[in-house]
Amino acid sequence: MKSGTQDAIDAVLAVDRLVHEPARLAILTVLSGAELVEFGFLETVCRLSKGNLSSHLSKLESAGLVAIHKSFRGKRPLTRAAITDAGREALQRYRRQIAALIDSVPPTDQEQD
Repeated sequence: MKSGTQDAIDAVLAVDRLVHEPARLAILTVLSGAELVEFGFLETVCRLSKGNLSSHLSKLESAGLVAIHKSFRGKRPLTRAAITDAGREALQRYRRQIAALIDSVPPTDQEQD
């Protein structure tokens, strides 16, 4: 096996799986562009059900990547989420890992044309 191929495999294995999951990556990406994001907005933008979004937010919160803020708007509960500093760092690290992975894979014959 070529050294470059092993490097590419190692890069794939090094990717943060918590962040790499598509729904969680979408959530972190949305949160990275705002201070606080309402649950309903995340649900719509990320195209997730309430239960699915809640589950992913719980995993991200447990890992310290997001903070959940619960309050009331009048008499209605209001849940908002924010990315933490650790979440921003994890997202940046993930972006660097993916960029390195892409750079480590040699182009195919079709891509060179």
